[in-house]
Amino acid sequence: MELPPFILGLPQADVPFDESMVKSHALSSKDGLLVFFEFMADFEVPAHSHGAQWGTVLEGELGLTVDGVEKTYRPGESYFIPAGAVHSAKLSAGSKIIDFFEEADRYKLKG
Repeated sequence: MELPPFILGLPQADVPFDESMVKSHALSSKDGLLVFFEFMADFEVPAHSHGAQWGTVLEGELGLTVDGVEKTYRPGESYFIPAGAVHSAKLSAGSKIIDFFEEADRYKLKG
């Protein structure tokens, strides 16, 4: 599924990942940050923590470990990561996910 032009036209999030591996399109408000992620290659996000995060898988597969508990999410499935929970992720190439972060400044917007 291709994301529509009005999403692809959103600013990129300044994420600490190589743009050849991860594309992002973000929308920010004072109440949070919404990011559409596209993974161009198999990808691993190392263990970390931050404010609460909610997401859903659009395409592909997400292996998510939250506080030591592993679970796999597929298209149409959503997940919640509580504030402060240590988590890591593995994503397959071609995966597309939407993440909403309670921290409006989780990532700055480019441009």
